[in-house]
Amino acid sequence: MELKTIENLAKLARIHINDETLAETAKSITEVLALVGQLQAADTDNIQPMAHPLDAVQRLREDVVTETDQHASFQAIAPATENNLYLVPKVIG
Repeated sequence: MELKTIENLAKLARIHINDETLAETAKSITEVLALVGQLQAADTDNIQPMAHPLDAVQRLREDVVTETDQHASFQAIAPATENNLYLVPKVIG
């Protein structure tokens, strides 16, 4: 991959690649793209997609309430509430 292309990609990604590592970065990206090319060349016709490579089954526990409802006590000590909701300062303007 050309060094100018790497510089443009770095600019778009808002990352700084200094001149000392620019050639090494270009080599690494070229190697990754070559690996992607090898993967794309693999024949995947008649291959069923897998959700998990080990066909693992997630063991689930029974959905049981294990704690008492403490909503009212939490609301009582909150700095500000309204209609059973916690009021917090506006963060994003």
